[in-house]
Parts: sequence; structure tokens; C-alpha cells
Amino acid sequence: MPRNAPTAGESRPALVRRARRMNRILAETYPDAHCELDFGSPLELLVATILSAQCTDKRVNMVTPVLFAKYRSAEDYASADRAELEEIIRSTGFYRAKANNLIGMGQALCERFGGEVPRRMEDLVTLPGVGRKTANVVLGNAFGIPGLTVDTHFKRLTTRFGWTRQTDPVKIEREVGELIPKKEWTIFSHRVIWHGRRICHAIRPACGVCPLAALCPSFGTGPTDPAQAAKLVRSGPFS
Repeated sequence: MPRNAPTAGESRPALVRRARRMNRILAETYPDAHCELDFGSPLELLVATILSAQCTDKRVNMVTPVLFAKYRSAEDYASADRAELEEIIRSTGFYRAKANNLIGMGQALCERFGGEVPRRMEDLVTLPGVGRKTANVVLGNAFGIPGLTVDTHFKRLTTRFGWTRQTDPVKIEREVGELIPKKEWTIFSHRVIWHGRRICHAIRPACGVCPLAALCPSFGTGPTDPAQAAKLVRSGPFS
């Protein structure tokens, strides 16, 4: 099975051209695409991204103002009262595990990184609750270091686009990274995620109004009639 050639009869150069054209269309469609988690520092983004696991950005943004006002440093998380922290983040779900991760993250930052969020992937993924997806969010949006955020939307859309057959996030990250210029990886991730939240839904994507319809091998997965498809389009913030 050839890598980066999942669409029947499509050559590697043709795939690259199609992927980059789709990226340009997404850029035109979502000129304001950005990280939808609210944050004011690398630490705040790291915390918000940990909380976003199995939770919407909208819900996280409802919780973090109180959280960020009380916990301002890695030291604050390291020494947090567990019961109090759990109560603040309870509505994000899995709050006990997330509290463990936040306390452990604060302790690790204090013990190994001088209380600062590290700027390297290999360091970030050693922190409790942090995998490559979270690390790429932090690197790309807090430090300007390009990274692809392979979340559920990204996985679904890049498969529908015919860009990859992989199911492992690391392999998806590698294959898609070969198609899109590295300098655009972070903003491209936002564009894909925005498209997945607004038009290319898991169930009944709004194919009839999709700006990528002419280039997408999965066109027809959802309603192709523009009037029907238009009813499926969503706008943020997402609940």
C-alpha cells in the first residue's frame, strides 16, 4: 500500500498539488482560524489543553478564568489542594484524573524545568497528561514552533480528503506533514479543525456547501443538495 497515495490513480505529485490547493481554499474560507482555547501564557495554554481532553473548548473556556486567577504558576499547581482543584475543573469531565495531571505537571515543571514550560517536544511529552497532540498545540500556539494537531477532526478530515490511510496519530502527522509546508502546520491544523467543527461533521457532513467539494474524494458522504447541506452548517463557539 503506497504511502501518501490513497486515492486511486492519483500520483504523488498530483496528491501534493491537490492537498496544497485544498489548504489554500481552507485559508480563504477561514481567514480568522485560530486556537479556540483562551490563554495568556504557555502555562495557561498547557493547562487548558490538558483540560480539553474529552471536553469542548467552550466548556474549558468557561472554567479557566477562575482556574487561572487562582493558579498563576507551576508552583501553584504543584502545591494545589486536590479537592479544591477538582471542584473548579469538575465540569470538564474526568476531573480526578485531570487534577492528578495538573498537579503532577506543576511538580514536574518545578523539579525539572525551573517552573517554565519547555519548548521541546521531547520534554513536553514527559509531563503528566501531555502527548504529542497537546505538545504540538503548545509548541505551535505559545512558541511559534510549527506542529500538526492530530485530533479527532484532523484524523477524520485528512482521511476523507484521501491524504492518508493511517489510523495512528503519529503516522498521520508524518504523512500529512509531507504534503503541507512546515511553516503552515500550525495554522493549517486550525483550518482543518474549524472545517471539521463547522462543515465536515462526523455524521452528515454538509457536502453540498463545502468549498472543498470539487477536490474531495468523499463528496457525497453527506447531503449534496445545497439547501439541505446549509442546514447542517454550524458556527462557534461550540458546546
